[in-house]
Amino acid sequence: MLGMVNGMATTTKFTITLDNAQFEEIKRIVAAGQAPSVSAFVKKAIDTALNDAQGWSRMLQEMLEATGGPMTEAEREWADAALGHPHSTKPKKGRRS
Repeated sequence: MLGMVNGMATTTKFTITLDNAQFEEIKRIVAAGQAPSVSAFVKKAIDTALNDAQGWSRMLQEMLEATGGPMTEAEREWADAALGHPHSTKPKKGRRS
């Protein structure tokens, strides 16, 4: 559901699922006056997470530029193995899974 109020930014209303303990903690924070509402708390948490992700992305880009550019496929495979992440199994162009 999208909405527009007096030329303000467009917003989207959606549903999320939280653990009961997480929701109770957010309600405690709101009741203590540390956040104006549950919605405001969640929006701030998402803003923080997005800023963190953008910051990490910028830092990675700067590091790659300083060390020779984007990772090669071999470097990516090594990093995935070192971090315990399974390598992407994207289908190759022209092949079907």
